[in-house]
This record gives sequence, structure tokens and C-alpha cells, in this order.
Amino acid sequence: MNALASLRLLLGYRGREGMVAWAFHRISGVGIFAFVVLHVIDIYLVGGNPAAYDELLAFYASVPGRFLEVVLGAALLYHALNGLRIILIDLWPSMATYHRQLWWASWIIFVAVGVPGMIIILRPLWNPGPGL
Repeated sequence: MNALASLRLLLGYRGREGMVAWAFHRISGVGIFAFVVLHVIDIYLVGGNPAAYDELLAFYASVPGRFLEVVLGAALLYHALNGLRIILIDLWPSMATYHRQLWWASWIIFVAVGVPGMIIILRPLWNPGPGL
């Protein structure tokens, strides 16, 4: 086996549910951390620069802000559900044989809870009040 084939094997995407769950868990965790940092900054603006805070609130209510809020909600929901899946497997090691089924069950819950949440968050875009 040559070096390129070895490298491809080492870094190659193995693709099953466990690897996807791991990657999504890390990505959603980084996204949640970024939101917490942004939230600390925007709360600081309340006392430091109220005009900038008002502009930031206007962005949050805009179309891109609403879509980012949906992404944040999706990251929070996925991270929580996958965390519960990990806890189940950690507390009851025999559940590891069902990790794929647990992962798919978490996606079913994700869609069942996430889609109504997305609709609620985006509803003001379909029925804009005086603020939009």
C-alpha cells in the first residue's frame, strides 16, 4: 500500500451514524459557544452603547436574523438530543448495540419538535406586524 492510499484510509470518511453524530455534536457545540459569546457582547451593549444594541435587535428581527435563530434552535435541539443519546449509552452500556436506532430516534424527535419550532420562529415573516 502506498503512502497516498494509507493517508486516504487514515483520513477517509467512514460515514456511519456514529461518525456523523460525532461531527454534528462538535459542530453544534461550536455554534452554541459562538452564540453565547455573541449574547454576552449584545448584553454588554445594553449599557455600553444602547444605539448599537437597538441596531442588533433590529437585525435579530430581520429575515437573516430569524433564519440564524432557526439554525441556533436546531443546533441546541440536536446537541441536547444527541447528548441524551450519549448519556443513555454511557449509563447502560448494553444500549451501545442500539446506537444506530437511538440516533435515528433522536432525528425523529428532532424533526417532530424542530419543524414546529421553526414555524413559530419564522411566523412573523409570513404575518409581519408593525415591527417588520
